[in-house]
Amino acid sequence: MPDMTAVVLDAAKTFWWLIPLFLFAAIVKSPWFKGMIGEAIVKLAARLQLPKETYIPIHNVTMPCKASPASTRANGKSSTGGNESDSEEEGTTQIDHIFVSRFGIFVVETKNMRGWIFGSEKQATWTQKIYRQSFKFQNPLRQNYKHVKTIEAALNIPADTIHSVIAFVGDCTLKTDMPANVTQNAGFIRYIKSFTQTVFTEEEAQRLVAQIQAGRLTPSFKTDRQHVKHLKNRESKKPEKQCPRCGSAMVLRKAKRGANAGNEFWGCSAFPKCRAVENPI
Repeated sequence: MPDMTAVVLDAAKTFWWLIPLFLFAAIVKSPWFKGMIGEAIVKLAARLQLPKETYIPIHNVTMPCKASPASTRANGKSSTGGNESDSEEEGTTQIDHIFVSRFGIFVVETKNMRGWIFGSEKQATWTQKIYRQSFKFQNPLRQNYKHVKTIEAALNIPADTIHSVIAFVGDCTLKTDMPANVTQNAGFIRYIKSFTQTVFTEEEAQRLVAQIQAGRLTPSFKTDRQHVKHLKNRESKKPEKQCPRCGSAMVLRKAKRGANAGNEFWGCSAFPKCRAVENPI
């Protein structure tokens, strides 16, 4: 019987180069790497097409987040559909790109994705479809809403001077009608440049940049690690099942009448405002 140790060692010597290859492939496919590439693409496009003397860029900004109470309506809903409890949640938020100009502040959320993208402004989750596979992801408009409100609270400026921009990059196609601020590839450049009315002086714009720089957490591996820890803690506190329409918790209920009497179903906890229901799996 051959010495298996010797066989294993011989195989390792022959195929050692496969190990770094597999590691590299795993890194390239990771969400972290895809996100980093997407942010780099947006950063490069902005450097080439948004003059720095007009649009001052600030990238990878991590800030303490607590939205201004004044930004929410009396009924608990924000002007863009987010709810009050989300807006006032404390912790940190990480913003991909901020561009400060005389024409306003543009908060850009990057999505490096492929396949077909389906979604609407009011949906809690959007769908990515690659061939026959479908994947759910958070509505980026809602995700960026928190970023916008964090900037609004930190700078104490009117909400209408801050603009949310979603920049999809990569080999993807937006298959449903999207708001103008949901863009693809270099579309975010055109959207930003479409604002031509001056709302800040040059001095005010410079002051706002200084405020953002002073309020951000120091860019470092430690800051990124703490932010990821905060996200994991927040995810662990989410309800077991969320409403696909409004994002509220789903509650397991039992039908009392009709053909389905006695059967269990998932109903939105925001009923009767939201009447979304789902059958249990």
